[in-house]
Amino acid sequence: MEIDSPLPGTEPPRDCPRCPRLAALRGECRAEHPDWWNAPVYAFGDPGAWLAFAGLAPGKHGANRTGRPFTGDYAGDLLFATLAEFGLSRGHYDARVDDGLTLDGAIIVNSVKCLPPQNKPTPAEIANCRPFFEEQMDALPKLRVIIALGRIAHDAALRAFGERLAAHPFAHGAVHVLPGGRYLVDSYHCSRYNTNTGRLTAAMFADVFRTALALNGQTSGPNSSTSPR
Repeated sequence: MEIDSPLPGTEPPRDCPRCPRLAALRGECRAEHPDWWNAPVYAFGDPGAWLAFAGLAPGKHGANRTGRPFTGDYAGDLLFATLAEFGLSRGHYDARVDDGLTLDGAIIVNSVKCLPPQNKPTPAEIANCRPFFEEQMDALPKLRVIIALGRIAHDAALRAFGERLAAHPFAHGAVHVLPGGRYLVDSYHCSRYNTNTGRLTAAMFADVFRTALALNGQTSGPNSSTSPR
């Protein structure tokens, strides 16, 4: 399986050794499922994006299997449906890397590139992956808004821009001003658990998108055709 990154030169190697625990799990997955991606998952989307989604890490049966962020699990169903609703994608999402889907003005970048056990990376693993995340933020010249999907992604984005965590507490829907005229918008992660428990609803998630569009000076309704500035 070959997958190209929209940000070449910023990705870890397929056999990245920085996190021994994650490398060991990657080896187990390759033995169990040799036809899966089973490697650091690249960013996906528009290299000219004004909007970046900071995710947590690949899911075992989602991105770790398919090789594309949020592709193949429930969290992706909600994320890609909302991207389409707000005119930020082209084509039809079919939970496959070859479904032809593209993003327009948006990109997805995980704060941890490899599958962690129980979807819970350690602080050391998050720190080990931080240089890749920071380099990818730097590689987006038109970036204006980051939507952090969960607390770990929120913290990763703040650290990438040199901000103190204590000065920017995580809260769903909160907006934080970053250096260079950029903004960080918080959202609960679009996981099955959060949606099944009602912590995050589709309407709440759409409101986060409306906030991001407004911060970029765009109209706030679904299927907006306004071009990003």
